[in-house]
Amino acid sequence: MAEPYYLTTAIHYPNGKPHIGHAYETIAADVVARFQRLRGREVRFQTGTDEHGLKMAQKARDLGKTPRELADEMSGHFKDLFDALNISYDRFIRTTDADHHRASQAIWQAMEAKGDLYLDRYEGWYSVRDEAYYDEKELVEGEGGEKLSPQGTPVEWTEEETWFFRLSRYAEPLLELLNTPGFLEPVSRRNEMVAFIERGLQDLSVSRTSFDWGVKVPGSDGHVMYVWVDALTNYITGLGYPDGGRMWDKFWPADLHLIGKDIVRFHTIYWPAFLLSADLPLPKKVFGHGFLLNRGVKESKSAGNVTDPMELAERFGVDALRYFLMAEVTFGQDGSYSAEALVNKVNAELANSFGNLAQRTLSMIAKNMEGKLERFTSEGADKALLDTVTEACTVTLPREFENLNFSVGIEAWLRAVYACNAYVDEQAPWTLKKTDPERMKAVLQTLFIAIRDLAIAIQPVVPEKAAAVLDQLGVADANRFYADLGDAEWFDALVAAGHAIDKPTPVFPRLELPEAEPA
Repeated sequence: MAEPYYLTTAIHYPNGKPHIGHAYETIAADVVARFQRLRGREVRFQTGTDEHGLKMAQKARDLGKTPRELADEMSGHFKDLFDALNISYDRFIRTTDADHHRASQAIWQAMEAKGDLYLDRYEGWYSVRDEAYYDEKELVEGEGGEKLSPQGTPVEWTEEETWFFRLSRYAEPLLELLNTPGFLEPVSRRNEMVAFIERGLQDLSVSRTSFDWGVKVPGSDGHVMYVWVDALTNYITGLGYPDGGRMWDKFWPADLHLIGKDIVRFHTIYWPAFLLSADLPLPKKVFGHGFLLNRGVKESKSAGNVTDPMELAERFGVDALRYFLMAEVTFGQDGSYSAEALVNKVNAELANSFGNLAQRTLSMIAKNMEGKLERFTSEGADKALLDTVTEACTVTLPREFENLNFSVGIEAWLRAVYACNAYVDEQAPWTLKKTDPERMKAVLQTLFIAIRDLAIAIQPVVPEKAAAVLDQLGVADANRFYADLGDAEWFDALVAAGHAIDKPTPVFPRLELPEAEPA
């Protein structure tokens, strides 16, 4: 039976339209989901929007809308983007969903029953933009002498009655968790969180009374939950908490929470503490990826450099965008992008290398062999090439993707593509057509097998384009899993069935940069 795998993105705050960072994280999660499915695992993949909190309430007020109207409108933009980007999520959760309110109140009551919640008064610094509380010693000074959060966002002094969570009670188990190999990656993120705990954990304010756009605190009129209690609970809402059931039993604890590096504290200190308090199992891994920069500069409305990922996808193609983001950036570190870099990389690696390899190989089979496959005898060069492809597709790429090293896995795949192109040049099937037609057939069919394995392996990154190549090869949907890589029986079955391929059409057209694009 397939081993289950549950992964989540952070749920995205929809006080504005989605930007390239939202697309980057969700594409990466989709690559993981597709990769694990191709390995034969039963995957549950959840993403969505985090719609409560003061920031949403203020934005709605500024626009003359109700918070619910703003949430409905903006959440729709995120869902539309993810559908356009071919994101294979199983649930798009919204924190305004009725089952989520119920789950949030259930975990609250579990923490209260544990004796971890108490009513008191909060006085301290709060960042509306971060939806986060900060200790005085964490603040930094702005250019005008004003106090700012560690992220450089404005903070305001807040005083109100609030429920507190006894976070201080969980320092030791949290340190033990953080020091568990593999729980938090990259390692640099773990070091930051350990240092945060070692400075001393303070109890956490977990309710607000200054606004009412949120999940109501059970039995406490006038209080709504701190947005992060509500937001983090989405990961278990989507599996049927608090009722349990088949999905809960199968998929929790989560195999991977994939998040941005700026919210690691919430996912590796607050969230595990809430779960420990509620006597629930802890997630297996949290990965805090880096930021995506526009030509090396962080995007902002004031800088006028905010990129609409929907426009990028429409201009260059969904799979081109997906490939560039996964191949260009070392996952876990900050990365940079530009339209020029995308066009150059996709043209060089997909259009000129893999796309051209598939196009000319299948064209020669269609023209010189009437599209029909035959049994053939391999030589040393043929076996060496297929060994190179098999190593990349069955060993290196899967190992690196399992460790979220997407660019390294793609680099290994690309080296195998280059090896195929070098083999074409060395064997020169256009010359063999005249001097040794049987050898020409062996060369072309060796390439046919190699292209099939390369297309299967890269499916998580470019699902539509890889499927188009496999369709042209005649590979059945049931034979496109990683377990099929390196298997020769499928080729023998095609030969026995008298399979013939049609004249191919190019799958990876070259991209052009619009003249208006700045250099």
